[in-house]
Amino acid sequence: MNREALLLRYRLVLGAFIVGLVLSGVTAFPLLHELELLARILGIPADAAPAALTGLPFWIATVRDGLRDVHATHPWLAYGTDWLAFGHLIIALFFVGPWREPVANAWVLKVDIFACAAVIPLALICGPIRGIPFYWRLIDCSFGVIGALPLFYCLKPTAQLRA
Repeated sequence: MNREALLLRYRLVLGAFIVGLVLSGVTAFPLLHELELLARILGIPADAAPAALTGLPFWIATVRDGLRDVHATHPWLAYGTDWLAFGHLIIALFFVGPWREPVANAWVLKVDIFACAAVIPLALICGPIRGIPFYWRLIDCSFGVIGALPLFYCLKPTAQLRA
């Protein structure tokens, strides 16, 4: 494969990863609105008590009600998820360097592969402490695994471009 085609494929994959980070960040701002919408889509009544539900509907209603309570009584706590969103947006900016200069900035890919791997112990250690259901912790772990895949892919063209 010629250099231009290799670079194009690399940039498409890394660009999709960057878009994923930006979307993850942007969607962390309106959490309550998103949970209300998700509950409606899943057919969970607005006044449904989580205890009357099971499985995923139980968890969605529990989180929705928790966010309702926080927004009503302690709205400043949402500032924490604002910082989470901001962090995703800033992390996305770090990938501009590898997108422009893959060989010189391969270290960014390697650091983020480590960060993706670190998602797994974080979810498995902190999840039970915070009362997160096991299946949801597995979903969180999948973000680390799925996030690492395009980065591992990008390391191969980086090595080829270096050669």
